[in-house]
Amino acid sequence: MALLQNLAFVFLAGLLTALATGLGALPFLFFESISDRGNVVLWGLSSGIMVTASLFGLIDEGLAEGTIGEVAVGMAAGVVLVILAHEVLLDADIDPHQYEEADFRKLVLILGVLTVHSFPEGVAVGVSFADLGLEGGVSVLGFTVPALAVFMTLAISIHNVPEGTAISIPLRAMDVPEWKMVWWAVFSSLPQPIGAVIAFAFVRIAREFLPYGFGFAAGAMIYLVLTEFLPEALDAGEGLPYGGKRELVGGILLGAAVMVPLAYV
Repeated sequence: MALLQNLAFVFLAGLLTALATGLGALPFLFFESISDRGNVVLWGLSSGIMVTASLFGLIDEGLAEGTIGEVAVGMAAGVVLVILAHEVLLDADIDPHQYEEADFRKLVLILGVLTVHSFPEGVAVGVSFADLGLEGGVSVLGFTVPALAVFMTLAISIHNVPEGTAISIPLRAMDVPEWKMVWWAVFSSLPQPIGAVIAFAFVRIAREFLPYGFGFAAGAMIYLVLTEFLPEALDAGEGLPYGGKRELVGGILLGAAVMVPLAYV
């Protein structure tokens, strides 16, 4: 019974991060569009948050639970799985323009592609809850929640907001209603609560794999930042002075400045 309650709680934490993606569509209630400069800063912010959460949250905790070799193996596995998932899906690149026009089969493919991007973030949330219910955590809704879990849930949630904005930009160009943009933004992160529950259940049953789990999530997220977030930012800033690199670096530093202090609270 306690295990089911814990699984439900972790699922809710993952769902919270998914719902945060919908917040990224809310600026379009007040603005017609987001400038290229703003878009680059948002991608940089998201990248800074993800890398900081990986380094100061997941990798740091992984080293506390195991050896550097175990964490490194986990990181390599995370990178390999993302690469293989892209290969299986024929490296499909889904444009949010296609969301509104997709039939059921296309939506299944879209969700599969989004899983490659969102699942590692869900895993990060799930493994961070490994000590749920044990002493030394923060009391939330009657559960003793590890401080790392609070940090990772907050980090992924903040990261998801600019990601939701990026998804909403092409939908705005199609004159999609704001409420639908919110839904499609949340839809893009639906694999996260599923990944969170799977990862949490696995590390609770096989705790000796916890360092590998921390490394897996960190490796996958850092790889996604390097191969997808940063190239997306540079594409968006192509027409800006210096190719938008100043805005990108500024966004990364802002993301790190937000998350580093939280890692030590």
